[in-house]
Amino acid sequence: MNIDISTLGELKKAGYTSKSIKEELRDNLILKLQKGEETFSGIHGYENTVVPELERAILSKHNINLLGLRGQGKTRLARLMLNLLDEYIPVVKGSEINDDPFNPISLLAKDAISTQGDDTEITWLHRSDRFFEKLATPDVTVSDLIGDIDPIKAANMKLSYADERVLHFGMIPRANRCIFVINELPDLQARIQVSLFNILEEGDIQIRGFKLRMPLDLQFIFTANPEDYTNRGSIVTPLKDRIGSQILTHYPEDIEVARTITEQESSKKEDRIIKVHVPDIAMDLLEQIGFEARESEFIDHKSGISARMSITAYENLLSTAERRSLLNGEKETSVRFSDMAGMIPSITGKVELVYEGEQEGAEYVAYRLIGEAAKTLFPKYFPKIEKLQKEDEATAYDGILNWFFEESNFELLDESTNADYEGNLDKIKPLDELVRNSLAELKAEDANFFKEFVLWSLVEFDKLSKKRYTDGFTFNDKYNEYISGLN
Repeated sequence: MNIDISTLGELKKAGYTSKSIKEELRDNLILKLQKGEETFSGIHGYENTVVPELERAILSKHNINLLGLRGQGKTRLARLMLNLLDEYIPVVKGSEINDDPFNPISLLAKDAISTQGDDTEITWLHRSDRFFEKLATPDVTVSDLIGDIDPIKAANMKLSYADERVLHFGMIPRANRCIFVINELPDLQARIQVSLFNILEEGDIQIRGFKLRMPLDLQFIFTANPEDYTNRGSIVTPLKDRIGSQILTHYPEDIEVARTITEQESSKKEDRIIKVHVPDIAMDLLEQIGFEARESEFIDHKSGISARMSITAYENLLSTAERRSLLNGEKETSVRFSDMAGMIPSITGKVELVYEGEQEGAEYVAYRLIGEAAKTLFPKYFPKIEKLQKEDEATAYDGILNWFFEESNFELLDESTNADYEGNLDKIKPLDELVRNSLAELKAEDANFFKEFVLWSLVEFDKLSKKRYTDGFTFNDKYNEYISGLN
């Protein structure tokens, strides 16, 4: 459509056909599906679950409730629906509620068209301006959402309170012909939720008991956490009944999808001053932490583990390596396993602990998650460590354990240079042999990470001991540690 058109008459001559926002979404979705185009780009892991359900809801012209735990991309999905709208739509110039020139609903627009006819001026509204979002909080009022009466205007104009001209429109009327998102719907007070009934079903609004027929044209999208978690409220049953489709979102189902999301959403490592190499195993471990957290006995599963945890943890991991290199005057570095200690603030701030977790402390729980992630992925790369073994039975790890029995206080400092870090790990000859024999396609730049990964995993399998000091970690034979404890 030619957006240079400026009057109602020109719009009629151009053959413009008016349609509702739900028809817009449906028609444009149909075109994308017929062409085989991606409908919700940048969304991963929902291709066979959430996206088909969302497409069905749009085809059915439903208002939608996205139900799921935090960090599952609910708001992202809602915002991507903008891409299914027409690029521009015409509105009556001066209208506060985006009046359709062919179906005006406000007195201003109706009066303008009745008096000016085909000379009525129109403007064009871009789809980027057709998205309204409101976070539901207990202090949200009917006035905020729907509007209120202006008594001064009523007195000056000598109008009844039932007259539209004395209204100050709220967010919903101003979002006419737009997508309107209410986030965390259960947090909205029940009496405020009730005010949405007629808008969803009959298209009229009520302010202070005065009913006003105003058939608003909106695509409502609600987001909510499961009611058993929020504890702050619930979605009232009659409102649920008026929402056409409720779609359940979920977390990534595998590490590959989780990695894709993290790398897409995080600040790019290419933007950093220091060149930081990140081994693939480091990314897998980082994502595995999230999976471990969702199963941990110390964490409230109903609160969920946001995808933001992995994103911010990845950024902190890069920053830990970057900071070390800046202090050492180095131009490039590689992520170390011990750098994962720098992710602790990202983990502790993203998990809700149950009583047992609070007793242990958030930092302990975070380290425990890192350890559990290492245990889970370890057998993928190295021979399995059995819980029970015969006394004289040889294992692939005997050489490493013997080395630690003979040596004491092996240290890996947080801020050691690349050369010192590599030199320390090279001292453990059996460790180098294990890594090279177990990994057929080992990249040279990943070798040190795998060596440290083995040490941390041996600690988790109770073969070595590890202690955290102010400036690093020490690894010891468990028997030597016991003896030193007696002394």
